[in-house]
Amino acid sequence: MTLNIYLSGEIHTDWREQIIDGAKGLDVTFNSPVTDHAASDDCGVAILGEEPNKFWHDNKGAKLNAIRTRKGIQDADIVVVRFGEKYKQWNAAFDAGFAAALGKSLIILHGADHQHALKEIDAAALAVAERPDQVVEILRYVLGGSLPA
Repeated sequence: MTLNIYLSGEIHTDWREQIIDGAKGLDVTFNSPVTDHAASDDCGVAILGEEPNKFWHDNKGAKLNAIRTRKGIQDADIVVVRFGEKYKQWNAAFDAGFAAALGKSLIILHGADHQHALKEIDAAALAVAERPDQVVEILRYVLGGSLPA
């Protein structure tokens, strides 16, 4: 069984790389949003033309990014959504809700300090992890039924 996993959320740490590296040898493929912050912010105006108003600048970029995000989540077997420590990830909250609405298996990844603020999002998830290595162990268990050593 091959699992297609979409890694959504916070882009300021290496959590994605930790999961991808830890999952080497597992029958998984990964997809994610564009994690180059500047490219993600400016894709709309770079492709569709400049906007003097910041609202429309952001609006164009958000819509183009939504095309990629929706496709990635729709194609995923499992969606992992990371909420980081430093920045508010409103897009991650949307991605979690969208994945849950589509009936996707949802894993939420965040520290204990976000537990109360994310309680409704956590309630929609099938697992809530605090560390990337826990996500890898979930994948290992789902694919092979093996517990951590």
